[in-house]
Amino acid sequence: MRIISVIVMSCLFFAVSALADDGLVRLQSNDTVTVTAERLQKVLKEKGLRIFARIDHQKGAASVEKKLRPTEVFIFGNPKAGTPLMQCKQTIGIDLPQKILLYEDEQGKTWVVYNAPAYLAGRHGLGECGAKTVAKVTNILAKVSHAAAGL
Repeated sequence: MRIISVIVMSCLFFAVSALADDGLVRLQSNDTVTVTAERLQKVLKEKGLRIFARIDHQKGAASVEKKLRPTEVFIFGNPKAGTPLMQCKQTIGIDLPQKILLYEDEQGKTWVVYNAPAYLAGRHGLGECGAKTVAKVTNILAKVSHAAAGL
């Protein structure tokens, strides 16, 4: 059990370069939201993750005659990872599948943002149940988000 905790913490150190108290991991992209989104879509597919939805909030805002800086959300996942976590505690299903937010801030910087898996595990009280899966998901999200950000 102690080994699993060390593995999870090691993965978190790698993945959570900008983890805030709110459980969000934030990475600054080197490119626009559009370029970052295209890279994210490509890497998600390469990793075998299913994209359930790609939501363009800027277009949604425009449809009601409102302005919004570029903002997109990808909803994606893999039942091989999500199912074991829900077997531990079904309430985590409210936070699954995974989501990544891409947005342009007031200074024109592009950000890649997602929920830290360890934060979600704690929120739902998974404890040691699912620790290996949480570590794997943490690693995958770190790789995917860094690739999308062009890092």
